[in-house]
Amino acid sequence: MDIKKVAQLARLHISDTEEKTYKEQMEEILRYFSELSSVETNKVEPLVTPSEIEQIFREDKREVLQTIEEALQNAPERMGNLFKVPPVV
Repeated sequence: MDIKKVAQLARLHISDTEEKTYKEQMEEILRYFSELSSVETNKVEPLVTPSEIEQIFREDKREVLQTIEEALQNAPERMGNLFKVPPVV
């Protein structure tokens, strides 16, 4: 596997030491997948979920919504009837 090429595609700059480490790690991961692919699963029934535990959900209930003023009481800053938040770039 060409680790330098993978790093280049990911726009990463890696040292020769990192390349060696990543190559060893990737080879180990691929060996593990190779082991998994050799496991006989033809007689195993497929699962929809890995857990046989039944999910118990609560019933939906209608709740009284807060007024705008109640919702804004906990806001550190506000602009009129809006939450004021720092700009996100």
